[in-house]
Amino acid sequence: MSVQRAAQLEYSELQAAMLDEGKRRRKAAKIIAVLAHFLGRDAAEPGDVLSGLTVADVGCSAGFIADELAAAGASRTLGVDIDVPGLRKAAERFGSRVGFVCSDGGALPFPDGSVDVLVFNHIYEHVVDPDAVIADMHRVLSDDGVLYLGLGNKLGVMEPHYKLPFLSYLPPAAADRYVRAFGRADNYYERFRTRAGLRRMLADFHVWDYTFPVLASPERFAGGELFPGPAGRAAKGALERTPRPALKALLPVVPTYLWVATKTPRRPLGAGLPQPPEAVPTP
Repeated sequence: MSVQRAAQLEYSELQAAMLDEGKRRRKAAKIIAVLAHFLGRDAAEPGDVLSGLTVADVGCSAGFIADELAAAGASRTLGVDIDVPGLRKAAERFGSRVGFVCSDGGALPFPDGSVDVLVFNHIYEHVVDPDAVIADMHRVLSDDGVLYLGLGNKLGVMEPHYKLPFLSYLPPAAADRYVRAFGRADNYYERFRTRAGLRRMLADFHVWDYTFPVLASPERFAGGELFPGPAGRAAKGALERTPRPALKALLPVVPTYLWVATKTPRRPLGAGLPQPPEAVPTP
């Protein structure tokens, strides 16, 4: 029998990657570069990319990404999580320029329409009710605000947390047995959705897909971590040579989607990408 899911209250104590400062800051650089392109602020100085904007990182844990958002010029930066040990570490290091709040993402402590930029990066699979979190982010986002999303795909072949192929394809009870059999965990907590399921989750938003632009231009989007080492360079070369129709055919099994969502119809203001972002059809 699968274990009943409960909120992961101390995730940074369970997942050491949340405390890997270098990796978290590299992820932040990618997030900021995507936001800069969407907002048409590509040419802005690094400390001005988010100038004049209120920014919140939902699922901030130890605060490295929130700190980078503050350094990018946000007029106000907020970090939200239920990870108390992570928040304690974050407040000790970055509390002078980031306001950290212990709160469930389904009941964000912000007024309606008060946040200009929301970041929700590789969090939804850990949330007990991601639909409730998305709904509350829609509430607090300003009418012309943007929501950055890093979204794991249920049909990605290699599960990213436990490095077991096809783990996320399995029903919960079978997935529990799989992780136990390989000594990775007592049960499989995460719950991923397919591309279609993610689009349904975001049905109230207009969504732009930055997945292939970032993969095709990793240097521009500070995404060098996507292609580490010789094997990574080979993969990047193969990607660059793949015809666009073939890339689109691969979308259902891409491991991670990078989306930017808005409440009202908006187009990216940046230009000059080898793989332009595209609107993700409403389900």
